[in-house]
Amino acid sequence: MTIFETMQVAFEGISANKTRSILTALGVIIGVAAVIAMLAIGNGAKQQTEELMERIGTNVISVFPGRQSGRVSGGFGSAQILKPDDLDYILANCPAVLAVAPEVSSNSQVKFANQNTNTSVLGTTPDYLIMRNYSVERGRTFYAEDVTEFAQVALLGPTTVTNLFGEANPIGETIKIRGRNYEVIGVLKSKGAGSGWSDPDDQIIIPYTTAMRKLAGTRYIRSINVQAKSYELLNDAQTQVDSALREKHDLDAESESIRIMNPSEFMASMEQSNKTFTMLLASIASISLIVGGIGIMNIMLVSVTERTREIGIRMALGARRRDVLLQFLIESLILSLIGGLIGVMLGFLAAYLVNKFSDFQSLVVMSSVFMSFGFAAIVGVVFGISPAYKASKLDPIDALRYE
Repeated sequence: MTIFETMQVAFEGISANKTRSILTALGVIIGVAAVIAMLAIGNGAKQQTEELMERIGTNVISVFPGRQSGRVSGGFGSAQILKPDDLDYILANCPAVLAVAPEVSSNSQVKFANQNTNTSVLGTTPDYLIMRNYSVERGRTFYAEDVTEFAQVALLGPTTVTNLFGEANPIGETIKIRGRNYEVIGVLKSKGAGSGWSDPDDQIIIPYTTAMRKLAGTRYIRSINVQAKSYELLNDAQTQVDSALREKHDLDAESESIRIMNPSEFMASMEQSNKTFTMLLASIASISLIVGGIGIMNIMLVSVTERTREIGIRMALGARRRDVLLQFLIESLILSLIGGLIGVMLGFLAAYLVNKFSDFQSLVVMSSVFMSFGFAAIVGVVFGISPAYKASKLDPIDALRYE
């Protein structure tokens, strides 16, 4: 028999018991759909991590005041140590550093006309917008002159604009922050509400000199953002900044007055967690595929028993043992592939429903589809070998006598 004739006979055998065939393929359907959906959730988590790092900057480290040393040791942040002159010192003494930007922030009540909102007010420099991937959608950014002149100008996030102005154009308008007037010079482009630890769309950015003198009333900086010249130099930049600040402030190596957060460590940790999470989900889902393969093998063994007389007749008419072997192997493979195809469609549907009705993000990649479908085909072949071999080894005379 040709391969085409063998496939035709296999399809006839499957279609003769449609309900049983569908139920047999159900395990593979569930397994493939589960693998695709679980891998999609894992890929979605990875993508969310990458998007978060893109928003906050991948080659930027943050320097914070650490624990106050001395007789009374405070918590992290208690060491008021970072000052504006540290910015120039870092640039002058750290070759791996491209730019620095301070942060002075607080939550403040902001008013415009009869509207008011409580939001985060961040004092910094124009370099902060570049290193943290902000862009101005309307108006202009503030300049170095605004920083040196303690200008009372403000950039507003889109959510803050909506809260204060609704649909009106805020450019050129005057808002009040803690009773002081600030001119709105620009509106930031949305970065996605609720990303990270705060909402970047609901904040106001002003020059840090203005924030220190007129808003916070402090001589100290809350933190310093340091941008390395490249991602590869990030660890070098961290070492150089730590060494430079300890030298400038006369701190020994054991002092906890300064702490530095490196996003590469966070990224490595998140990637490992996501990889472990994805593999765990995929492994659990793969069990369904194996169970589906066992179901196919069981049904095919039953089918061989039921069709023993048919096999005897085919052999008596000239069918070779390999023809019988191939017929049942193809039947098993077809069942598995049909189940795999339906499972792929259900996997896409499950990923879509996860995106639509949950807080999780899912992303189906074609590699997971091909892997799941290929695994389904392998399951069909592996678990179909035993029934097919049993059918091919039947004695034609005994098979003809079988009732």
